[in-house]
Amino acid sequence: MGGTKVQRLSGMQKQVLSLYRGFLRVARSKSEEERRNIESVVNQEFRRNSKEVDRKNFQYIEYLLRRGNKQLDQLRKPGTIGLSSLQIDFSKIS
Repeated sequence: MGGTKVQRLSGMQKQVLSLYRGFLRVARSKSEEERRNIESVVNQEFRRNSKEVDRKNFQYIEYLLRRGNKQLDQLRKPGTIGLSSLQIDFSKIS
C-alpha cells in the first residue's frame, strides 16, 4: 500500500456533500438547459460558501444546510423549473 492517508469526513461534511449530490441528481431530471443552469448555480454557491464561510461557524453551516435542503425539496417538484429564484411554472402543476 502507498503512503496516502485518507481523511475521514465529519458528519457535517457528509451532509454538505450529500446535499451537493442531491442537487446534481435532481438537475438530471430537468431539461438540458435547466440542468446546465442548476449545475452552474449549485457549483457557484458551494464554491463561494466553501471559501467564505468559516469551517468552525457550525450554526451558519447548519442554517445553510437547512436552506439548501428546502431548496432541494422545492426543486424536486415537477413544476419547479429554476433554481436561482426557484421559479415555478404553474402551468405544469395540476
